[in-house]
Amino acid sequence: MAILSNLELIRRVPLFSTLTQAQAELVAEAVIKRRFKRGETIVEQGKKSNFLAIVLTGRARVVTQDGRGREVILATLNPGDYLGEMSLIDDQPHSATVRAEVQTDVLILGRLEFARCLPENTSMAYAVMKGLVQRLRQADRKIESLALMDVYGRVARVLLEFAQEDHSGRMVIRERVSRQDVAKMIGASREMVSRVMKDLEDRGFIEVMADGSTVVKDRLGTLG
Repeated sequence: MAILSNLELIRRVPLFSTLTQAQAELVAEAVIKRRFKRGETIVEQGKKSNFLAIVLTGRARVVTQDGRGREVILATLNPGDYLGEMSLIDDQPHSATVRAEVQTDVLILGRLEFARCLPENTSMAYAVMKGLVQRLRQADRKIESLALMDVYGRVARVLLEFAQEDHSGRMVIRERVSRQDVAKMIGASREMVSRVMKDLEDRGFIEVMADGSTVVKDRLGTLG
């Protein structure tokens, strides 16, 4: 497989899709491609990094930690997603840590190059704002579920967010569901999540397949 140039790479990133050819070439000259191993930190909570990172391949996890080391998983980033824009805009330390969940390739764009793109391209500025609004909505949903839902409702909502439609029209979570990860997402113990998942399976809300995937039934939506 041919190695793609930086210009070809950024043309595949939705955030940069509205750049003119001249702007795209400037960005292509400024970006650096970096590879992070599984478990490696891309940005760290409480520190500044002064760059925008765009996920090319792999998957990263956004987590926050309290003083006692307890982690909460805030989001999962996939190819096309980006991180670090909030710190670039307000010049404050990162509010969360982003860690590679698997081997992950990212494009790094420095503060000056990022700032130069925004006033020259209103569509890109709008895309950044849209991404911030989406994250705010996700935060609102998480706050709502923590405040108003019981553990069943919170587990159901996470499973529904993970599920994707397959070729036969079923909603499926293709990878094995980690009880520990779900617990970190909803503020519950791993043991409680395991009990809830087992009960949901026994009652026919979900079906765990031999390959580790999970089929999510329509009526799970009544809980989440």
